[in-house]
Amino acid sequence: MKARITADQHLLDSNRRSEWKQKDAWRTLRILSEFVDGFDTLSDIDRAVAVFGSARTKPETPGYALAEEVGAALAKEGFSVITGGGPGVMEAANKGAAEAGGESIGLGIELPFEQGLNGYVDIGLDFRYFFVRKTMFVKYAQAFIVLPGGFGTMDELFEALTLVQTKKVTQFPVVLLGTAYWGGLVDWLRGRMLEDGMVNPADVELMLVTDDVAEAVAHIVAGCNTKPGSGGDAAMPS
Repeated sequence: MKARITADQHLLDSNRRSEWKQKDAWRTLRILSEFVDGFDTLSDIDRAVAVFGSARTKPETPGYALAEEVGAALAKEGFSVITGGGPGVMEAANKGAAEAGGESIGLGIELPFEQGLNGYVDIGLDFRYFFVRKTMFVKYAQAFIVLPGGFGTMDELFEALTLVQTKKVTQFPVVLLGTAYWGGLVDWLRGRMLEDGMVNPADVELMLVTDDVAEAVAHIVAGCNTKPGSGGDAAMPS
């Protein structure tokens, strides 16, 4: 199958500089329409948690079952579950939420190869631009749960941590689920990055690392129930 050219590629490709003056101004209208559509569709969401992880996780694996458990546990606590809408961990979390009677939301993205939204999404949106989609995740989720994944998962994780660190968002718990997978990264953050003075000690405590779904969800419930100005830190409790 031949890979198609996506809207993001058209927008960011420096080899298409000749198009910038003629076409980029018009592209802003398409970008604006994506923001308007996202805001309009998602504005009635009450409480939600975004679940991230690999699209390559297979249904027969423990990681898929874990994501299902996460989706169901969040739904039982009254949270809508937002994912990237694709297969793997995303599908499993949507499935868990839907089968537990919760609201299951998928925010898809145009990719060079067709992917589409999984069959467990109740409310679905497809975006052309990654940055619009990212805004929707942070705006409408009150927390992130991050399961093992690749570059896209890392991107969402570190964007969330940066927003919390810089106080662009407050009361935003971030949970890494899977100590065996995340342990090396966390050791490096607490070791090399902290020791070299690239972050502060409080920064490396902005995430909970656990294997326990109940602990992860309880951490999110506690963080979301802590109101700014009530004596809690602007980030989430460690």
